[in-house]
Amino acid sequence: MSRTSLYSVHPGVVMVQKWLEELPAKTGRSLDEWLHFIESKGPKDASARRDWLKTEHGIGTNSAMWLAERSVGKGLADGDPKLYLKAAESYVENMFAGKKAGLRPIYDAALKLAFSLDKDVKACPCTTMVPLYRRHVFAQLKPATLKRLDFGFALGDTKAEGRLISTGGFEKKDRITHRIPLESVEDLDKEVKRWLKTAYDRDK
Repeated sequence: MSRTSLYSVHPGVVMVQKWLEELPAKTGRSLDEWLHFIESKGPKDASARRDWLKTEHGIGTNSAMWLAERSVGKGLADGDPKLYLKAAESYVENMFAGKKAGLRPIYDAALKLAFSLDKDVKACPCTTMVPLYRRHVFAQLKPATLKRLDFGFALGDTKAEGRLISTGGFEKKDRITHRIPLESVEDLDKEVKRWLKTAYDRDK
């Protein structure tokens, strides 16, 4: 399987791209025009700018947040696939830096296992976890402690058994509903593979 990058563009980036395209029609200003307006007329910090955009200019919550972040130089990778993929690499490096470096071989092996399911598996790193997508998030990898990586699965109301632990996600309507803790590469056993395949198959 050939990949120009180990990672894929997060679906959220596509959503932000769509928002950027629709911004002039929906608000009467392009992104650059909003940024100039915010800088010249708005408050100084991002939080105040977000609230100001919502209350004074009727901008929706997500748009106000994105505009406020952009106005202070943040969130630039959120709407640019190339910048996101570059940032994704640093997210993972930072996730396993320092005292968590010992978890990196477990992460690499778990990611390789996920990619072995089929070519439609995508890994889209965030700052604290790496969600795995088919059509939706079906699993995620997250360093939970200095010595433990959690392999999370979207298994709905499946009853937890064996090493599988309920996260309470089903009751909270989260995608990730179960997890198996990993403390070594050897923990990626048949049980982990079975639940990973089950989660993958559920996301058809």
